[in-house]
This record gives sequence, structure tokens and C-alpha cells, in this order.
Amino acid sequence: MLNKPYYDDGQITIYHGDCREILPSLGPVDLLLTDPPYGLGLDMVLKHGTNANGSIHQASAWNNTIPSQLCFDLMYDQSNAQIIWGCNYFGGSIRDVGRMVHDKQLAIAGTALRWSEADIASCSFQRRITMFRYRWNGNVQGKTINWKNEGPDARQHPTQKPLALMMWCIEQAPMSQTILDPFMGSGTTLRAAKDLGRRAIGIEIEERYCEIAVKRLAQQVLAL
Repeated sequence: MLNKPYYDDGQITIYHGDCREILPSLGPVDLLLTDPPYGLGLDMVLKHGTNANGSIHQASAWNNTIPSQLCFDLMYDQSNAQIIWGCNYFGGSIRDVGRMVHDKQLAIAGTALRWSEADIASCSFQRRITMFRYRWNGNVQGKTINWKNEGPDARQHPTQKPLALMMWCIEQAPMSQTILDPFMGSGTTLRAAKDLGRRAIGIEIEERYCEIAVKRLAQQVLAL
């Protein structure tokens, strides 16, 4: 039996809970677009340092391990196409050879950086490699600096993806009218779907991020 939605406005639906329990109750969607935990744990938090508000991200159990094989099987079974970020961490659980790359355009490329200079996603509907170049380094976002850390792209999750990136991903799959993110975090995938007029479903195990996502969905469209 499917849990009652945490939030549902007719276009965007959020479920608070474990995606392994919720996914089997969902019908197949057009596109799975997600950024699962990489299993970096506390080490990732320490390397990340402070966020745009100057506060240190707290360690949380969600990033201690990567999703199980069962979880990956459920994600593939419940979607017709897939874009899965962090595919370099997931080994044999990834089925597709297509790749999308986010070049984060860090300020001092080639030096002792705290973060990878790019992120990689697997893509099921193309075999080629595509590149999205977008500055994403703390409060430096695209061609602007979000000094106040506000608006739909405010950094509110330690592994948050930029809104522009997730919108680009959806635009690469025009056949996808319903998008699913079973590790939605602060809701960037959902916000991108909303801004593009697509239907989306998000699942998140931590309620505080469900609350943040609902607030992001209520904000005005961000000028990218």
C-alpha cells in the first residue's frame, strides 16, 4: 500500500519514506533522474567544509553507504529511461554506457581541490558523452554569486546539484513527461520539473529535506 503523500499539488508529489518501500507501489515513469548517496560518509562532510551561510554541514547516516542492488533494480524497473548521477561510485549496479558530465568550472582547476572538478551521470537513452558547463562552487552559481544564499538555487543540502543542471537533464529527454527522483534531497529535480512544466515524483527519507523541498517549490521561478 502506497504511503499518503507528504505533499501533492497535482503536478509535483513528494513521499516521505524509504524509497525501497515506496518504489514498488509506483507505476513506471518516463524518466528516473536522481543523485543517490555516494557512500562517502563523514569524510565527505569534512572535506566540504562550510556552506554559503558559514555553517558546517553535519554528518548524516544517509551518505554512509551507497544504495543496495535491490534499490537499483527497483529504480530501473520503475522507469523507462534513466539519468543517474555519481555513476562512477556504483560499479556493476549501473546498466548504461551513455554519459553526461557536469563540468563545475572550479576557480583553480588542476590544484589541490576539495571536490571533484566534474560529476558524471549514466544515461540510458544515448551512448555518447554530453557536457554541461556550469560554475558550481559554494555560493558561486553560473555567472552570478548568490551572496545571501537565497532563491530556488540556495544551497541547502551538502550534495545539492544546480537547478540549471537538472533542467538541462530533463531537456535532453523531451519524451519524458513524468520524472522520478527517489533520492530527492532538497528537491532540485522537482523544482526543475516544475519550471519546465513536467510532472514529478520525489521520495526522501529525511523529513527536514521534504520540508525544504516544499518551500523551494513555492518560490518564484529563478532567472538562470
